[in-house]
Amino acid sequence: MNFEAVLKIGGSLSRGDSLAAVCREIGRLGTRHRLLVIPGGGDFADTVRDHYRRYRLQETTAHEMALLAMDQYGWLLGDLIPDSDVARDILSARRITANGRVPILLPATLLIQADPLPHSWQVTSDSIAAWIAGLAGASWCLLQDGVPICRGRCKDERLGHLSAVVTPTRAGCALGARSRVAQPECAGVVALMSNVVGSRLPRRVEWAVQGSNLQPCA
Repeated sequence: MNFEAVLKIGGSLSRGDSLAAVCREIGRLGTRHRLLVIPGGGDFADTVRDHYRRYRLQETTAHEMALLAMDQYGWLLGDLIPDSDVARDILSARRITANGRVPILLPATLLIQADPLPHSWQVTSDSIAAWIAGLAGASWCLLQDGVPICRGRCKDERLGHLSAVVTPTRAGCALGARSRVAQPECAGVVALMSNVVGSRLPRRVEWAVQGSNLQPCA
């Protein structure tokens, strides 16, 4: 059973007032769609960056600490998303989905064991979410606070600041250029600008998951 969408929930949402509402919407959508949630790093990852600079940590040390920071944010999301459970691998996540619940994948164990990406700050949580989307066979990877990964606007005006819908080939090229990492293909990658955070963001999540006339950007 493949997932319909991977939702990467960026850490910057925790600094505003929208995270709880977004999480409630994800819980509601999870009753009708096979979703897989990937946490960002947020303040937890910022703490790792601070220690990396202060103590001149090795790249591998910082890389694994940053993955654990994503796990910490995942536990936070697990408290906020109704009817959700945390998982540490794709198989466990699929079992959670089969039980009608929303899986939140804590990526540290999977990424440390598989070690598919360079140990560098250029590998972002967006890059990790795209890699997991390919591994999980997801139809879409939605990046909730990512920067645009190609120029252009979504042709569905209801999505507001939804900045790009990238086809499989362009997804690998765009994410690869940004993170200098070759990414596995997924059916599409959607990036939402951070400035969409507001009262309408949960509804935009629903429109995106349901694929309301999403078109590749020019």
